[in-house]
Amino acid sequence: MLWIRETVDGTLFKVAVQPRGSKNTIVGVQGDALKIKLTAPPVEGAANKMCIGFLAETLRVPKSAIEIVHGQGSRSKMVLVRSLARKQVEEALLHAG
Repeated sequence: MLWIRETVDGTLFKVAVQPRGSKNTIVGVQGDALKIKLTAPPVEGAANKMCIGFLAETLRVPKSAIEIVHGQGSRSKMVLVRSLARKQVEEALLHAG
C-alpha cells in the first residue's frame, strides 16, 4: 500500500526510482513506495530532474509544485506535491500506472 500523507505544505509520498529504464513509467507500488522507471541515468541530478518532470506531467501540475524533500542521492525518495490534496494525488498516480 502506498505511503501517502497530507500535510499543511501539501501531499507527501514515497517514490522508488529505477534509473536507466527503457521508458518513463509508473510500474506500481513496491512496499510502501510508488515505483517509477526513468530513462535518465543516476548522475548529476539527471534522474531527480526527470522524476520531477515525469511526476509533474502525470499529476498535471507545474514542475515548481513538486519537490524531492528527502533522498536526492538515493533511489528512495520522499516527494512533496504542493498544489494537490491527498485524494487527487493518489487517484492520479495509481490510475496512471
